[in-house]
Amino acid sequence: MSILGKRPTSPGRRAMTVLDCEEITCDTPEESLLVRRPRTGGRNAKGRITSRFRGGGHRRRFRIIDYRRDKFEVPGRVATIEFDPARSARIALVHYADGEKRYILAPQGLKVGTQVVSGQKVEPKPGNAMPLRHIPLGLQLHNVELTAGRGGQIARSAGATVQLVAKEGEYAHLVLPSGEIRKVHLGCRATIGQVGNLEHSNVSIGKAGRKRHWGRRPHVRGMCQNPVDHPMGGGEGRSKSGKEPQSPTGVLAKGGKTRNPRKPSTKFIIRSIRKRKKRR
Repeated sequence: MSILGKRPTSPGRRAMTVLDCEEITCDTPEESLLVRRPRTGGRNAKGRITSRFRGGGHRRRFRIIDYRRDKFEVPGRVATIEFDPARSARIALVHYADGEKRYILAPQGLKVGTQVVSGQKVEPKPGNAMPLRHIPLGLQLHNVELTAGRGGQIARSAGATVQLVAKEGEYAHLVLPSGEIRKVHLGCRATIGQVGNLEHSNVSIGKAGRKRHWGRRPHVRGMCQNPVDHPMGGGEGRSKSGKEPQSPTGVLAKGGKTRNPRKPSTKFIIRSIRKRKKRR
């Protein structure tokens, strides 16, 4: 996979780059695995904006992804590698031996025709899924469960990977993409390999119109707004009105803690990303 530039016919095209998408083998999705999701425009059930700068965008249909990988001991063959407009990773359509079709996240190196299987003790190769209890130490993983049977919740975006570094008692020690070390029960399942489309983060957007196609509206800084619209607005010149950086509702935006220390899952964190940043 490589990054391609565009002919500079305009200032936006001059800076814009795209992926060559050479790994994609099919541009027609599986109709039985598509659902329509209404767009909210960032509004809740009462019609009030709860997520700013959302709206518009190209129409897209949601692909149903198999995060549970609960098709145990049934081999499947990768039929296609496809683009998914709802996520940064590529997806793979798997045809199982019993005739069922499912989408899974496509790890790096997965090819059309490769056989994948989910079970207790399977070969540790990209695309296969098994409990952490049976995965050898040092392997790269993705789509890792936090609760057994719930489905993968960790490392699902493009290029994401988790490393299994130790096993102690009934828990495995995982190094997350953020650098945090976390304990996860050995009964939780994970998929071998690193999520594909590694160059996704290196693509240059180039122009604002490309963001609008994704459903992202212009993001206006608080300092550029009026005092009636934002606490940091107004004033002569560049002025923050003498206040700390904050949201339109007055919630501090920098330096404040966003995680509840009494959260039950806090006890499973061995090394926090916050403490790691302080040591630096």
